[in-house]
Order: sequence, then C-alpha cells, then structure tokens
Amino acid sequence: MPRQYGGAYLDRFGATMPAEHKKVLRALSACRTGELGMVLYRCASCGRTHAMGRSCGNRHCPTCQQNQTDAWLENQIDRLLPCPYFLITFTLPAKLRDVARSHQRAAYSALFEASSAALRALAADPKFVGTDRIGFFGVLHTWGRTLEYHPHVHYVVPGGGISADGSCWLPSRADFFVPVKALSILFRAKFRDALRGAGLLNLVDPAVWQRDWVVHSQAAGDGRATLRYLAPYVFRVAISNHRIVSCDDGKVTFTYRRVGSNRLRKMTLDALEFLRRFLQHVLPAGFQKVRHFGFLSPHSGIVLEAVRWLVTVFTGALFALKAVGAEEPSATAAPRCPVCGDLMGIVGFAPAPVPAVFDTS
Repeated sequence: MPRQYGGAYLDRFGATMPAEHKKVLRALSACRTGELGMVLYRCASCGRTHAMGRSCGNRHCPTCQQNQTDAWLENQIDRLLPCPYFLITFTLPAKLRDVARSHQRAAYSALFEASSAALRALAADPKFVGTDRIGFFGVLHTWGRTLEYHPHVHYVVPGGGISADGSCWLPSRADFFVPVKALSILFRAKFRDALRGAGLLNLVDPAVWQRDWVVHSQAAGDGRATLRYLAPYVFRVAISNHRIVSCDDGKVTFTYRRVGSNRLRKMTLDALEFLRRFLQHVLPAGFQKVRHFGFLSPHSGIVLEAVRWLVTVFTGALFALKAVGAEEPSATAAPRCPVCGDLMGIVGFAPAPVPAVFDTS
C-alpha cells in the first residue's frame, strides 16, 4: 500500500513530516521489491536458482515483523516466577494525546517514567507489598482497533518483591497488588512532573490535572495467558497485512473488531488518511517500546534464578536449577522453491540499484 500511495502522501505532507516517517515509508515501499537488493536461492531438489527481493527489516513493517513473536514468547515464559502475576495498564487521557503525538519521545519516556515510579512507590507501602524492590516489564502500545491514537503501557508484574536486605520474598495478595485509585493519582502527579522537566507542561490544558486518570489492574494467574496476549504487540505494527481487505481507487478497506465483540467489521478510509493513521504510530528512532524494571532490569545486579529461589523458599515448592547450554541462534525459515516446493538455500546476493525510492531528508 505505501508503494501505491506513499508518493502522493509525501507530495501532500512531505514538508512537515518527521524524517523517521519518511524512512518508514521508503522501507515499506521497497521491501521485497528488489530495490534493496536481491537474495539468490538455489533449490536443493530441482537445482533451479531464484532471485527474491531483500526484506527491509524495519520494525514497523508488517511483513518483516510477523515471525518474531514465538521466540520472544518462549523466552518470556521461561523467565516466569512461580507466583501470581498481574497485568497493570496505564493510559494517557484523551486531552493529552495531541501533546503526546507532537512530542512522542518526551511523552512516551514520561509515560514509562511516571507509571513505573508510581508502581514502585505504592508497592513499598507496608499495607500492600512492603518493598519497592519489585520487578516488572512494560510494553508501549499506541493504537486502537481502527488505528486511532491511544497511547498506553501494559506492565506484567509478579505478585511480590524482595525485602530490603535481600533475604526473603515479600508476597502481595494473590488477587490484589496495589489500589488503582491511589496508583492513578500518583501516576498523574509524576507524569506532570516529568512533563515539567521536559519543558512541555505549558502545552497542556490545566484541567487535565483535575480529572481522574485511568489505571487498570487485573490478576493474571501464572502470567502465561497475559504473555500470550501481549506477545503480538511486541512485534506487531499498527495493522497487519491480513487485516487489509482491499486497496484501490484511493481507498483502503480493513477489518477490525469492536471491544467486547468477536464479529469482524470493515472500515474504509481514504488512502492518505489510512497512511496518516498508520504513521502516527511510528516510534521515534531508537526508542525502546519494551522496558524492564527492578529485579527484571538487565542492570539490577540480581540474578533471576536467585529471585526464583526466594519465591520457591517462601511457597515451599520444589526448586530445580537448570543449566542450559548456549544455543545457536535460530535461522530464518528457508523459502520454498516456487517450481517444485522444496526448501531452497542462499547462494549469493545482488546489490541494490540506485537511486532510492524516496528522499528521507
């Protein structure tokens, strides 16, 4: 679809578009067309050689990101602790979304900073967990079902934390982590402070700070179902290819489901409006949409197996320390021969032609 309408979109909005949006349009337009070079494959059975366009590898490309979910999910399931889990979601109010869209790097950083700090601060209260040494990770999600702008972050949180001296596991209740009303008040205050620090507070309607903010918390059992729910969002872009029904006559039709319904519906948008909705979910260059905090942070200095041992001692369960050898990185699935259907192997590459499709300056 960017190949059909990307040029028209750039003609209309190119002067005001962020450079990152131009780069994404260029990558998606060139993906697997040969404009990024060719990969040469030879079939093991029939001996024929085939040339295929190289993938763009852009993290916003629906074609390139669809195969990474399973590996991420398997790794996260291996890291689960033997305790109850919670899914806690922080959402930016609608009145803040224009500011967030125009200052994405600062706003998304403030969202992570304020929500994680509020979660740790409330967990430290002895009435709840009793320690701020909790561990959790969050996934930034910016779109709704019809590609509208709806920034929020989902946190997967083990039900407990490590005592101040590191000697024991302090559990939360199995069905309750911290009160969401108090959490939303803390979140609002810390987000305001973060915007002030970023010099953006004057852009916000003061009435926003007087309204209730939405924070949702739910018990998530052992965490597996929640990980399966979140896994597609880690690598999925705002819309996947299979949802696009048609793309012609300057219109794009795609499917969606309303909240609380399993019935597929169709929406048709002008192609340029569709591209606008898609591009507003392009993340700032280098921005990390998945972040780990506390004892799950790679810089925490705490080995996850040590935390698992503390949880196991508390619950009285059996503990098994697994020694896992280093594995070879998994290879991308080999394509099949279009003639005989057998697997093909890479035999070489051909360089990309010049010039590039779009100016990304």
